[in-house]
Amino acid sequence: MAVALNRDRLVDAMETQAAIGGTEDDGLHRLALSDADKAARDWFVEQLRALDLPVRIDEFGNIFARRPGTDPDADPVLIGSHLDSQPNGGIYDGQLGVVAALELLRTLDDEGIETSHPIEIVNWTNEEGSRFQPGLQGSGVWCGEFDLQTEYDRTDRDGVRLGDELERIGYRGDAPAEPTEAYEAYFELHIEQGPYLDESGNDVGVVTGVVGLSWGEVTFTGEANHAGSTPMSMRYDASVPAAELLSYVRRLPGQVGDRTVGTVGSIDVEPDSINIIPESATVTWDIRDPADDVVDHAIDRLSAEAEAAARREGVDCEVEETARTESAKFADRCVETVQRVADEFGYESMRLLSGGNHDASHVNEVCDAAMVFAVSEDGKSHTSEEYTSWEDCYRAANTVANAALATASPTTD
Repeated sequence: MAVALNRDRLVDAMETQAAIGGTEDDGLHRLALSDADKAARDWFVEQLRALDLPVRIDEFGNIFARRPGTDPDADPVLIGSHLDSQPNGGIYDGQLGVVAALELLRTLDDEGIETSHPIEIVNWTNEEGSRFQPGLQGSGVWCGEFDLQTEYDRTDRDGVRLGDELERIGYRGDAPAEPTEAYEAYFELHIEQGPYLDESGNDVGVVTGVVGLSWGEVTFTGEANHAGSTPMSMRYDASVPAAELLSYVRRLPGQVGDRTVGTVGSIDVEPDSINIIPESATVTWDIRDPADDVVDHAIDRLSAEAEAAARREGVDCEVEETARTESAKFADRCVETVQRVADEFGYESMRLLSGGNHDASHVNEVCDAAMVFAVSEDGKSHTSEEYTSWEDCYRAANTVANAALATASPTTD
């Protein structure tokens, strides 16, 4: 049995959440555990309580609510995503996945539909990893990939501790940040954040898995000195090997794999003055590929290049991998359910791997999982120019909602 979500209500909820931390250029600035994130969480909890659902907040701030099923022995079906955003990002990102899950619960109530399995909605804490690193933090703690206390002690660039911010905004809950029972499956909706659906003219993406990812940073340490009076032969300039490494990361993917991508997203130079030779320079990396051994090979080559560049300039370097997520292959049964639903609705679809990392990567270790992608116009994301039409939002929301519903075994009188 399929249901059609309420399109107007879906759009209204999307517009409402987008106003919380909205920017003047129609983007979204809602960093994890900020005041804007608290306001979005408060709104989400209010919507859940309006459905008379008990809200459960775990020790890491993940928010759950469960709609009961008719079979007391049936494992729950989990559905959701995240409400936090990138700095000056877009309004769709993971937010569409949370709103679609909310609209599913509303629609089931509207139509008096009971399911044999419970359906549980979730908003994960700090998926983005912008303010506190690593990303996928809430699902990583819940799934046992990250240590709770270690993640509490993470700090942002201003030295603010994550655990203290959870306390400050009132979302350090009492429930254990771990699965306390088995789950039947997990479904997540996200915008594609890439060009393939848009370029191919497809309506929705049937995601078969997620690429592997490595985040890290290289810190070069030299000597600060006067920019005008220090001869070039006597310089130990930390920015020189940093610049060489930046260029190398741009070339590296073409040398190791057909699907490899590499990015330097942040550079930090100290003392950061126009007339001082830099004493230190830190360069980040983001390397991704569907094959974990290719990621390993890329990091080995990057490390060797960093050390060689440091030797050429006579400076020291330290290489540190700060986050690693293995590639994920989603369960055939969940992928096929998503495909069947898309076909039943008459949506044109294609199967693809996710180049972005998502909470489903972690949850896939706890239970079978699958994802649905909505079209990203021009493939843009993590920018205020991110755009998905309401019709594309609606198609993808219908797909993920009905995949969860089908897995939850709806019953009728």
